[in-house]
Amino acid sequence: MNSEQLTEVFNDSVQIYSQSPLSGGDINAVFKLKTNRGVFCLKQNDRSRYLEMLQKEANGLNKLRQHSQFHVPQVIATFEDKHSQYLLMEYVELGSKSSGFWEDFGGKLANMHQQSSEQFGWQEDNYIGSLKQTNTQHSDWASFYREERILPQIRLAFDSQKVDLSFVQKAEKLCSKLHEIFPTESPALLHGDLWSGNFMINSEGNPVLIDPAIYYGHREMDLGMMHLFGGFSDYLFHTYNEHFPLEKDWTVRIPLTQLYPLLVHVNLFGGDYVRSAHSVIQRYS
Repeated sequence: MNSEQLTEVFNDSVQIYSQSPLSGGDINAVFKLKTNRGVFCLKQNDRSRYLEMLQKEANGLNKLRQHSQFHVPQVIATFEDKHSQYLLMEYVELGSKSSGFWEDFGGKLANMHQQSSEQFGWQEDNYIGSLKQTNTQHSDWASFYREERILPQIRLAFDSQKVDLSFVQKAEKLCSKLHEIFPTESPALLHGDLWSGNFMINSEGNPVLIDPAIYYGHREMDLGMMHLFGGFSDYLFHTYNEHFPLEKDWTVRIPLTQLYPLLVHVNLFGGDYVRSAHSVIQRYS
């Protein structure tokens, strides 16, 4: 990244005063940029390895910013050079939780999940972590979860020899029962990767959503992901349920909604995630 690139973005002279690294994981390099035009957050990764990833992330951020009550970082620009792709965003000053932080989070999440669509899916494919996520639209949740979430990850895991044929067959058996397990609900606007590392607290003490993998899906998917690694207060779920009551036995279905992120982790990391995913499949198949 250099001043000339930013000058082209802003169509005006830009000077970079400092560029300091922020935590960004294995996929992206993330920086805090101080410039004469303000302070920004910049994400960068390999454009050939992660085709259009940051443009798709920008599209997701814009969707959440327009259709939720959450603070979502404003997208300034996306651009590329010979080797890298970039996402330039509003820099969010961090703070500590307000007194009603979790209740506020729960109410805003309920509101976001009430934003609906005619079909399950999304207008384009995107990414979940470093893996491609297909979002071909379906009229019912069971077929979407089967064809766009579970089976693609199962095939990927089998092809890379992380799981065996028996694992695949049990997963396929489970997929044939999905329509019997999930209650019928309208598609909900989902963050898609809502674990504790993908929200922040701004200087006003309010929740900020980052790094989405959005699509319209069954709202229990976000809630299952939130329970997978923890980090969310029970006050959040209580308030959510007051604003947008959940269907009976939603907690019983949590492991099933966690199967997709578990399979993603199987393909990214293997190890104990294989046993965890197998346990869920055994339970429901």
